[in-house]
Amino acid sequence: LKSRVYDFYRSQAEKEYAENRRAQVGTGDRSERIRTYNFPQGRVTDHRIGLTLYNIDKFMLGDLDEMISALQIAVQNKMLENIE
Repeated sequence: LKSRVYDFYRSQAEKEYAENRRAQVGTGDRSERIRTYNFPQGRVTDHRIGLTLYNIDKFMLGDLDEMISALQIAVQNKMLENIE
């Protein structure tokens, strides 16, 4: 009985892990892009959260603070949605 209960919970955990990974990785299609870099217009767009920044030069030099904080807020909002 212990073995069956253990197997049940282990398979549930593996299933949840696989679902989370699939959601993060996606299909890899071109239409499933994450970010677009438009050098002529000086813009970076993150398609996951719909954020467009117009300072591609600073972004490429490593000034990622604005993008990172927007992504963190999006993750927190998604976690709150999952709780409700």
